[in-house]
Amino acid sequence: MPAPLPGNEADRLAALYELHVLDTAPESDFDDIVKLASTVCGVPMSLVSLIDIDRQWFKAKIGTDLTETPRDLSFCGHAILGKDVLVVPDVRDDPRFADNPAAGSHQGIRFYAGAPLVTSDGFALGTLCVMDSQPRKLDVEQVQALRALARQVTSQLELRRYASALANTTARLQELERRKDDLAGLVGGELRAPLRLMRSYLADLGHTGHHDAELADLVGRATAAHVRGFSDLLDHLGSMAEVSGADSLHMRQIDLTRLTQRAVEAIRPIAATKQIWILNQAGGPSLPIIADPVRLEQVLMHLLFAAVKYTPAGGRVRVGTEIESGPTVRLDDMDMPDGMRPDLFPHLYYGAIANPAVLHGPDQGLAVAKRVLDAHHATVALSDRPGDGTSLHVVFPFAERELVDA
Repeated sequence: MPAPLPGNEADRLAALYELHVLDTAPESDFDDIVKLASTVCGVPMSLVSLIDIDRQWFKAKIGTDLTETPRDLSFCGHAILGKDVLVVPDVRDDPRFADNPAAGSHQGIRFYAGAPLVTSDGFALGTLCVMDSQPRKLDVEQVQALRALARQVTSQLELRRYASALANTTARLQELERRKDDLAGLVGGELRAPLRLMRSYLADLGHTGHHDAELADLVGRATAAHVRGFSDLLDHLGSMAEVSGADSLHMRQIDLTRLTQRAVEAIRPIAATKQIWILNQAGGPSLPIIADPVRLEQVLMHLLFAAVKYTPAGGRVRVGTEIESGPTVRLDDMDMPDGMRPDLFPHLYYGAIANPAVLHGPDQGLAVAKRVLDAHHATVALSDRPGDGTSLHVVFPFAERELVDA
């Protein structure tokens, strides 16, 4: 039974295409998520499935060699119609899927669970789904983990698009800065004389109603000689307005303590699947900063997800907020009692510290996170000591100073 189209299908497709993710190469950040989803749910197959106009395309996959299938035969086409996880214990008992070719073949799909990938604007782009050739059920913890992993996928997709747009905006601002001296000369010198002539001519015309032919001729010749200068000035002002309004952070005053608490709770179900204890010390007084709450929460979620991903099962992660040289988020990936060490330090160092401008390699998500933190004027410090583990400090400017600068 083909799924009906969502009511917002045109806008949903537009949101998907804006991400520029369809038909891109595999990335380890997403591959790691499907591996973890497969392990958590105890099934052999997991996909990051994006629903295009007539197909579902797989950004990441485990347990299949397919890269896409027709949309009208997809299970995920049904899953995106809801806002929560769709669990089908036995697809042959569900009239929507009972006669699906994928369910009827030997070793075909009998179990399906899909968590919609819902953007911050409310569009379901696809699913993070798990499947099995045997009927089964998921317990509450598994459903919570699948939901949390799906949110991690969506955050990564949105952060990548934002970081790319931010890089383009930065390049355009640098070009405008390069042209500033030339335009300053125009405004400060060459254009002043014709502007004075125009003002004088228009003032006389307005006061007396008399057309001064000689002055009009001077205005015409002066204006003609500087048309290029006027045009350059208008183009520059238009470019400035376009850059300032496009792909910008939606900054406002927020509470860093509360935002960090939200990020911790979003990642906690994933940590629970690895028996990793997250000690949440992000309490106490409010720490006001100027930030984009959506993008910053996505960044904090990814940093926490990286800690969980690179920490051995049974490890400990401590998260807190405090005042250092400014409002600070501190993440400690602690050594284990038996001497085992987390593997987070090299990933943070090479992915987000050593060369954050490079968005390729196994830790692209961390490089993206660093770019967004740079846009918030945050300072990132990293340390690693045997016995203490890896410690990451992200320090933000005080809200009051940011408001004065603005």
